[in-house]
Amino acid sequence: MAQQEDIKVRYSDKDLEEFRELIEQKIEKAKSHLELLKSSYMNDGNNGTDDTSPTFKAFEEGSETMSKEANTQLAIRQEKFIRDLKNALLRIENKTYGICRVTGKLINKERLKLVPHATLSIEAKNMQK
Repeated sequence: MAQQEDIKVRYSDKDLEEFRELIEQKIEKAKSHLELLKSSYMNDGNNGTDDTSPTFKAFEEGSETMSKEANTQLAIRQEKFIRDLKNALLRIENKTYGICRVTGKLINKERLKLVPHATLSIEAKNMQK
């Protein structure tokens, strides 16, 4: 009987392993995306436009600065996403993955597949509003 109750309050080891694989794949993709973002804002992007007219050059420099700022913000978000995914892996290790931190109930499996780093159930998210 205790085994059945345990299954109700947490995901099975098999389920946790599936989530681990999903999260590890997402981490690899996210790291790859982060590297692209970093290389795009660290690269000066000079494509030999020194001979263009000064009017266009000023526009391009402003646009380039905005692009670098946008990429920097995206990189920061990507780093946070990777950190959240790694924290999800820790919860898998602790066998607390998929348990809502507010209600203590299991987070819907479909939600976890879409947002594998979720720590709140939809019920808890709705209570925040």
